Amino acid sequence: MSELSLNEEMNIEVRVLLIAKGTDDPVTGSEYTVRLFDKDIFNDDFLGESLLDEDGLAKFLFTKEHFAGFANLDEKPDFYFVVYRNGKEIFKSGVMKNLDLTNLEEFRMKEGELVDLGTFLIDTDIS
Repeated sequence: MSELSLNEEMNIEVRVLLIAKGTDDPVTGSEYTVRLFDKDIFNDDFLGESLLDEDGLAKFLFTKEHFAGFANLDEKPDFYFVVYRNGKEIFKSGVMKNLDLTNLEEFRMKEGELVDLGTFLIDTDIS
């Protein structure tokens, strides 16, 4: 039986902030997209794609059903994200293993819950 007590319909927002190495400026522009995944044993779950805002922030919105899988066996998602410039992969984060979302309900917001994966320096000068 699953110990994850999250409301199945509760929105979860994941955020990632991207800063360019060498300039410390936010990574922005329509040429950049970011995709969020949940690492699984066989097939990773695609959780969404985001453009970057003027501050270099990517936002993803989904519910538990997007990563829990069959019979809600995935209690703690293992997020990672990939940054693309003009469709070409330029950065892949490490897997953030076993993120415990069960305590998010204690800090429930009206729209859902927020998970900040942090700020990442990326090399935007890759050809």
